[in-house]
Amino acid sequence: MKLAFSTLGVPGLPISEVVRLAAEHGYQGVELRAHPEEPVHPGLSMLERADVVEEFKRGGIEILTVAGYVRAASEGDDQPVLDELAGLVELARDLGARNVRVFPGGGDQDPETADATAARRLAAAAPYAADMGVRILLETHDSHRAGAAVARVVGTVGHGSIGALWDIMHTWLAGEEPVASHAVLAPHLGYVQVKDIASAEETEPVALGAGVLPLRACLDTLDADSWVCWEYEKRWHPGAAELPGLLSAGREHLLRLGAPEQ
Repeated sequence: MKLAFSTLGVPGLPISEVVRLAAEHGYQGVELRAHPEEPVHPGLSMLERADVVEEFKRGGIEILTVAGYVRAASEGDDQPVLDELAGLVELARDLGARNVRVFPGGGDQDPETADATAARRLAAAAPYAADMGVRILLETHDSHRAGAAVARVVGTVGHGSIGALWDIMHTWLAGEEPVASHAVLAPHLGYVQVKDIASAEETEPVALGAGVLPLRACLDTLDADSWVCWEYEKRWHPGAAELPGLLSAGREHLLRLGAPEQ
């Protein structure tokens, strides 16, 4: 199991510090939140992008994903969505990241309409992503929080450059058992986002193992070489404990859960 953490847990932290945290606490990769309020976003110049690459290379840490905010199923014209997605794919290519994260964002639309919109846009983006050596991953989130919902869209596209990102909190909130989520997502799965929360009503992040999410049951479904990323949502919950102080214990907890039972 290869471990990463998301910079959503360290809002605004300089890249040099992000790399240092990953290296010091035994994480092999980082999921970079791509947003104008963060150090990494599509507005970076080529020189700035090269500086980011050099920081990660120096620290021996992989950039797993550029986590963007494209909403593949959102209402409106396709072209602005495709343009934003192309910018994220180019950023990922320049940084050497293997993935781009997108959301469904279907809102209150009829599910069939949202599915069709997302599939159409992702299919249109797939050849360019393939040319760039990048995979676009649709996250189990918002309008498509169940694995079955994301699998419907990704399966319709049927392209190797379009996959799925399993956020275990959302599939759990959707009432889907981990084995069921994995069964439908496995043919398309890029990697898994783990986290922990106190309850379905209290979704402020807590230390891994201190909440109710079925971490072991999810990890038990994965291959030994799978990537697992801790998405600690500090940005949305400023009162939560600071992530750096939790990273080592979180890594050890995940490794214990992922170890084969004797």
